[in-house]
Amino acid sequence: MSNHTETVARPTGPSVADAMKAKLEAAFAPLSLEVIDESHKHAGHAHAVTAKPGRADAAGETHFKVKVVSQSFQGKSRVDRHRAINAALAHELDAGVHALAIDAKAPGE
Repeated sequence: MSNHTETVARPTGPSVADAMKAKLEAAFAPLSLEVIDESHKHAGHAHAVTAKPGRADAAGETHFKVKVVSQSFQGKSRVDRHRAINAALAHELDAGVHALAIDAKAPGE
């Protein structure tokens, strides 16, 4: 048997959650914002083994929940709110974020 240990290079820079938070803050000026990494709930799923290249290849960072309250959602449908958030996070979704649960509200909802 070999005692060979493989070192995996991890990307540097902000976490996926931090990058998502910065983009959502810039796009929607939210009154409140939570970006929650729920990847630990999905560790045994097939995508965890065959993830797309990108930051999401690191441990976790594949499943997120976003809770956001923003005036910019006033008068918009749930579908329009989700589309706007998906557009703001297009890079992360293309780079390996596998799932995104969205709770988007206007103030007072």
